[in-house]
Amino acid sequence: MACRSILALPAAGLGFFFSALVLKLGLNSVNDDLGINNLSYVMSMYVTLILWVVIAPAVGVMVRAQLVPMMIRTRRAGRSRIIDVD
Repeated sequence: MACRSILALPAAGLGFFFSALVLKLGLNSVNDDLGINNLSYVMSMYVTLILWVVIAPAVGVMVRAQLVPMMIRTRRAGRSRIIDVD
């Protein structure tokens, strides 16, 4: 459990830089078709950061909304204990 939490932050950092690189390469390959200028790596990092800030809370809300009915069902069945499998 502790190893996962220690490695989560560097993995998120690598994912951020990789997704910014993919965004830069993807938009620069179609920039003539979309009518935009070349996108620098720093600008793609800004766009990626904004997307992560907007999308991450939305994903958290969706996951929590799916977990609440499952918790209600288990409490109705009489199993209100939480068992950690890790």
